Amino acid sequence: MTVSLPLVFVLGVIAWAAIKFLGVRLWVAVVIALFGFWLSHTFLAPAIESGTRSGVDVVNGTHE
Repeated sequence: MTVSLPLVFVLGVIAWAAIKFLGVRLWVAVVIALFGFWLSHTFLAPAIESGTRSGVDVVNGTHE
């Protein structure tokens, strides 16, 4: 069974849980999100995309 959820929704739930249960401040979550957007525009973007795709494949059980 494959469940398709938007990545923004999943990250939003993780951020909400971190703020609610771990005591992470809202501004820290915002800074981490902005840093992620900045990082995706650097030379590290292909490595991040490859790692993300590999992780999704492992979770879905579709890796070779």
